[in-house]
Amino acid sequence: MRNRLTKASSRREMLPRTDRLSRRTLLAGSAATAFGLALAACGSKGSGGSGSAGGETVTVVTHDSFSVPDALISAFKEDTGYALEVVASGDAGELTNKLVLTKDAPLGDAFFGVDNSFASRILEAGVLDTSATVSLPEGADQYIIDDTPALTPIDFGEVCANIDTAWFTDHGLTPPAAFEDLTKAEYKDLFVAINPSTSSTGLAFLLATVGHFGTADAGGFADYWRQLAANGMRVDEGWTSAYYTDFSGGGEGGAYPIVVSYSSSPAATLTADGSASTTASLLATATRQVEYAGVLAGAANPEGAKAFLTWMLSADVQSSIPENMYMYPVSPEAALSEEMTKFGATSDKPVTVPADEIAANRDTWLAAWTEAVGA
Repeated sequence: MRNRLTKASSRREMLPRTDRLSRRTLLAGSAATAFGLALAACGSKGSGGSGSAGGETVTVVTHDSFSVPDALISAFKEDTGYALEVVASGDAGELTNKLVLTKDAPLGDAFFGVDNSFASRILEAGVLDTSATVSLPEGADQYIIDDTPALTPIDFGEVCANIDTAWFTDHGLTPPAAFEDLTKAEYKDLFVAINPSTSSTGLAFLLATVGHFGTADAGGFADYWRQLAANGMRVDEGWTSAYYTDFSGGGEGGAYPIVVSYSSSPAATLTADGSASTTASLLATATRQVEYAGVLAGAANPEGAKAFLTWMLSADVQSSIPENMYMYPVSPEAALSEEMTKFGATSDKPVTVPADEIAANRDTWLAAWTEAVGA
């Protein structure tokens, strides 16, 4: 989930609430705080070769929220012979830009964390080795884009509005439930959104409004954003500042009880005994954000990169994703954490915008948003 709270793992209930909120959805927030993850102990970075016997390194370029337990990292090396080095490169948008700009001298062998909002750029720019495919779990083929299975779906999240339920109870105000509610007078000065030009989470929410309201000159998504701006909406540059600083339920006691985040976020805002969440997601505003991995064209170690993709789709890694990245695994066989099962529900009918429409219109929609909110 997505710059999405920093996709780190949620801690146990005995920790202070601000420590339990983490991830990019929470998690999946947007420009998640970089934590410079380097996980390789042996081997030389970028060493080539297709065999696994020499303890070679496989270098993976990811968004900042990538997190897999150390035990699984060790198992990857034991099973494949490859040491894993992770190069954290910002949120999904920043990651995509870096991969495109360095396509002629790739930063690694594989990538992870490009989402469906930016996948078209990866395909159009020739960043991906389209011949490098691996077997997908049953049902994961629904996430394939442009008939290109080499762009491998790994997990998904749902960006949506979240509310601080305690704030609404304390103020005796009925919480909003739908997009339209956020423009009503009773919710004036209560909503913090995220700039879609600087955040993948913000972009996903913009796409949700495009899918819901359409693009007509009157009554379309741009009109909706004008109404939000007139109703006192705040716009932050990234998910971290929106959720942790300005959202009243996110850690620092901000002034806004409604925020753009993830449907999984409530799983990381539990009460001390873990019996309830202090936040809730508005699933009527949800849009699905799928994260992809792939082998980089020109990779020094393409076989190691393919081994990484296979590993990311393994049962153990897929089952670790909800607890560590607050996203949902694409494998139906993967287990969800108890917190995610209870408090991180997904929408039965998320708002969708086809990938080809995003590719053709993303810049136009961003320009329309900027004009609408006066950014």
